[in-house]
Amino acid sequence: MTVLRLGTRASALAVTQSGLIADRLRATGVEVELVTISTEGDRSRQPLVEFGGQGVFVAALREALVRGDVDIAVHSLKDLPTTPDPRLALAAIPQREDPRDVLVARDGLTLGELPQGARVGTGSPRREAQLNALGLGVEVVPIRGNVDTRIAKVASGDYDGVLLARAGLLRLGRAGEATEVLDPLQMLPAPGQGALACECRANDDATIHLLSVLDDSDTRAAVTAERSLLATLEAGCSAPVGALAEVAQGDDGDELWLRAVVGSISGSPTIRLSATGLPSEAAAVGERLAAEMLAEGADTLVAVAS
Repeated sequence: MTVLRLGTRASALAVTQSGLIADRLRATGVEVELVTISTEGDRSRQPLVEFGGQGVFVAALREALVRGDVDIAVHSLKDLPTTPDPRLALAAIPQREDPRDVLVARDGLTLGELPQGARVGTGSPRREAQLNALGLGVEVVPIRGNVDTRIAKVASGDYDGVLLARAGLLRLGRAGEATEVLDPLQMLPAPGQGALACECRANDDATIHLLSVLDDSDTRAAVTAERSLLATLEAGCSAPVGALAEVAQGDDGDELWLRAVVGSISGSPTIRLSATGLPSEAAAVGERLAAEMLAEGADTLVAVAS
């Protein structure tokens, strides 16, 4: 039997996420071997905005695919550049995990309960901009590292809290450590957050077919709208842009709802808009909402942050 080599980053979260995909493929009768690959984003401890941001966690995996070292690569979709790579096929986007952000804080505190001047860690300009926009008087401090490293900063008292993606905690079995799940009305997630991307070589029809059974149409429509908005704004994954799309039942069938925010790191000004459309027109919905945001001055906010 042919063994499919699945490329993954070496972090605990990446291996766990890749393991979920491997298990689903094994359930279809396919043999899968995980191959760990080191990426620039894993090796560097610089803030993402200082060494490229967009694509730093996926470039090495993609090159391994092209060389034929692996047959499949699994990424956190929010890390994937919006510009397509013609050498590769985004063959499957499985059903999304909870896309919301969470707070992990000392003493079980929520954002509203943190005292003035509390130190909240995040390496995301998107989170920093939206947190500052809430006007809570907390101090946003930079942080890098895996989930263990970030939560340990709270346990040690270096930070009063850290902001993380709930999807990662759920996949690691650590969701109970969050002290608050943040409402998207307060903090919209990164485009694609909570979703996984399964890539293979564009000319590998057999693997494309194998992966296609993992694809979730509602998730693909939602993240297509979010990433289309991001691409039209010409903003990378480290820009202060949040977006969340959902497919819901409307009066005339399924509808796609897209909300987005572009903010200044200082918290003001902030542009928040929404749009609706058909799931089959997801890319156009994202483009249309981005155009409305650009008309409101979003390009200036993205340029200042980049």
